[in-house]
Amino acid sequence: MIDIDIAIEAGAWPAEDELAALAGPTVEAVLAELDLKSGNAAELSLLFTDDAHIAVLNRDWRSKDKPTNVLSFPAFEIAPGDPLPAMLGDIVLAFETISSEAVLEEKPFEHHLRHLIVHGMLHLLGYDHETDEEAEEMEALERRILAGLAIPDPYG
Repeated sequence: MIDIDIAIEAGAWPAEDELAALAGPTVEAVLAELDLKSGNAAELSLLFTDDAHIAVLNRDWRSKDKPTNVLSFPAFEIAPGDPLPAMLGDIVLAFETISSEAVLEEKPFEHHLRHLIVHGMLHLLGYDHETDEEAEEMEALERRILAGLAIPDPYG
């Protein structure tokens, strides 16, 4: 069981209950694919914000002075395959960037949002895409998780 704290800070996001209905099954699908179970309730924070705020976070934490679609801030450094920690961390999502990417890529907003939640979760769980090998592994996981949610391959 995972306890998801949802905060809508800025942007034209759907209502909190709609976001929870999307996020909950998406997060559970990630945990199921990785066969991760929590003996106790694990916690995750999702912050739904705008490009202005995520640009500041991206500049301050990654030295990239521009908005991005998603940022992940793990509570603990873990490696793929480690047990699920009690606190996973924070995922920050930017409405304008996600919305414009969905339009540009001709995919439903909901599908793109769920893909980015999966992507953010994998980062919290120790996955990365700094090398080609890491990127291939992470993208394969994303494809499998999203297929289980009836979402088409985001890379195809």
